[in-house]
Amino acid sequence: MKNNVNKKVGTSQIKHFIVLTAVLFAFWILLSGKMEAKYLVIGFLTSLISAWVTLPLLRLPSETNKGYYYPFDFPYFRYAFYWLWLLKEIIKANIDIAMVVLSPKLPINPQIVEFKRSMSNPIAHVTLANSITLTPGTITMDVADGVYTIHALTDGAGEALENGQGEMMVRISRIFGEKVEGEPAKQRRGEI
Repeated sequence: MKNNVNKKVGTSQIKHFIVLTAVLFAFWILLSGKMEAKYLVIGFLTSLISAWVTLPLLRLPSETNKGYYYPFDFPYFRYAFYWLWLLKEIIKANIDIAMVVLSPKLPINPQIVEFKRSMSNPIAHVTLANSITLTPGTITMDVADGVYTIHALTDGAGEALENGQGEMMVRISRIFGEKVEGEPAKQRRGEI
């Protein structure tokens, strides 16, 4: 799978400028509800100016500094399947934490777990950190230079994160076209 790192500045910026202008204009129409020509022209000009001002702010540098990413390069379709899987994992973790809390022995073992995960896309790092935090029993405390610091409530939650090779990390790496450590560089089809 090809990584979505943009190296050609000219065409990439124009494409993203057009997409951002269209999104802002559609949002403006939705909020204003006015369809008269005068208002549409004002809305379009406002969208053009807003896109021109904000486009540089949306350009995210690659962790490897070999290009940059835009939010519109996001793999939305594959991401939807990931969220369905994550919802299932959140439900399972909720049940596990409920069992821990309701147990008379209260088998908790709070711990700090650190692992390193190399991904060039900053959105992949944010997705992983937020997914860990959304899963009951774990909280992402810090992410710096690909090193994640996680608070885990139980031994099971800590063990799943210790080596940075859990299923969540592998799925996110595949979504964003990153190389999964320990497997060939080519992505396997059908797995997310």
